[in-house]
Amino acid sequence: MTKIDLTTNTENLQRTLKRVREKRFYIPTLAQQKNPALIPAKILEQLREVGLWDLNPLNLFRITWHNEPRSQGGLFGKVNYLEFPSELTGVPARIVALVGKWFPTGCHKVGAAFGCLVPRLVTGQFDPTRQKAVWPSTGNYCRGGAYDSYLLGCESIAILPEGMSRERFEWLSKIASEVISTPGSESNVKEIFDKCWELRRSGEDLVIFNQFEEFGNYLWHYTITGSAVEEVVGDISRPGNAYRGFVSATGSAGTIAAGDYLKQRFPASKIVASEAQECPTLLNNGFGAHRIEGIGDKHVPWIHNVRNTDFITAINDQAVVNLARLFNEPAGRQHLIDSGVDEALVSQLDMLGFSGISNLLSSIKFAKYNELTNKDIVVTVLTDSMDLYQSRLREMHEQYGEYTSANAVADDARYLKGQPIDYMQELSFYDRKRIHNLKYYTWVEQQGKTYEEIQAQWYDPDYWLEIQAQAPEIDALIEEFNRAAA
Repeated sequence: MTKIDLTTNTENLQRTLKRVREKRFYIPTLAQQKNPALIPAKILEQLREVGLWDLNPLNLFRITWHNEPRSQGGLFGKVNYLEFPSELTGVPARIVALVGKWFPTGCHKVGAAFGCLVPRLVTGQFDPTRQKAVWPSTGNYCRGGAYDSYLLGCESIAILPEGMSRERFEWLSKIASEVISTPGSESNVKEIFDKCWELRRSGEDLVIFNQFEEFGNYLWHYTITGSAVEEVVGDISRPGNAYRGFVSATGSAGTIAAGDYLKQRFPASKIVASEAQECPTLLNNGFGAHRIEGIGDKHVPWIHNVRNTDFITAINDQAVVNLARLFNEPAGRQHLIDSGVDEALVSQLDMLGFSGISNLLSSIKFAKYNELTNKDIVVTVLTDSMDLYQSRLREMHEQYGEYTSANAVADDARYLKGQPIDYMQELSFYDRKRIHNLKYYTWVEQQGKTYEEIQAQWYDPDYWLEIQAQAPEIDALIEEFNRAAA
């Protein structure tokens, strides 16, 4: 019941292997994405000629946090991260963020798509020669899924809300076979699910890779993102330092699975789930709309291990959009430099997309609430970069006019240095259970999950451990698949 289904469909698998031979498609293992030193030398040599965003199957090996931060011909090194000093954050704690820009597609969600697709592919449960791949998303996940589908030469359907940034739609129009925009914006996840049911009833031969319920998403982040954070903590820790917690927007609950990995290795650490203040689903069973693209809301994802979550924070979306200007407009950057923030770091603040800014603010809240010191380490994730939000900056410029030094002083004081600890909660046992119980209304009543399984998620201690233990089994299937496709 709880595991990722690895049952083989032999007939589909044979057709898939034929397609993969034609495409010269070689699939990396999770172990290789976790540790690129395991990648064969012949692959490394070929990657020297491949651009990071090229539509080349070799870029599957770049679905890792270890890419060289360059657009062409890069190989691998240490995990890409930024550390935000107290001059920027206003808190003494060491806040560190993994950088998602240096993935193919410019976002780490391509890893979640890989985690959902590959178990189906190597078992023959998905046949790219006959079936369409459907990627329901609030933005970046469907880009990763369309990218993977394109490499396989299979048709894909990308689904995302009509209110998402123009850059996402422009890119998808060139890669996906079909792009479906659903009503609303970031908060309108149910409308995406409704479209999936409509497609199921259409009679088309398709496979829906729903990131909100696919445990391949959870497992990829548990294995790959969790180990990347552990590596960074080991690299930056100084004598007397302590790792205190992992902060992530809930989104599809993939990225936050890294917290499960980290809590097993650092038992005293905390997991902090972040959402928008304008749509406080976890914090207050609330609803609404907001502008923090890429974090999803108004439901609790099926793959969220709520019993392991320690804090909820909610971030004002006005803070996010104003800080996007502070971090990227010339007057904002000059103010930060004049305030003592290192110019080299200021030049890299475009690595924070909207959800990254929100994660940074949640990290500041967590540090303030717990009175963390300069010996305490907090880690978060920058899902994507401002490359995907340039149209938003132009819109704000048209709406509000020039961004001035006075704007920069006010935004810095209010939203960074003055970030309050309101709209957050340290969760008790029964707070967690309340949030977990919200799954029932989406997943059992609407999406066909069972009462028995939602109970198992809460009461069975082996439920999540069984999923976490599947990585070696999936890697063995990948290796067998690659040998058969050679």
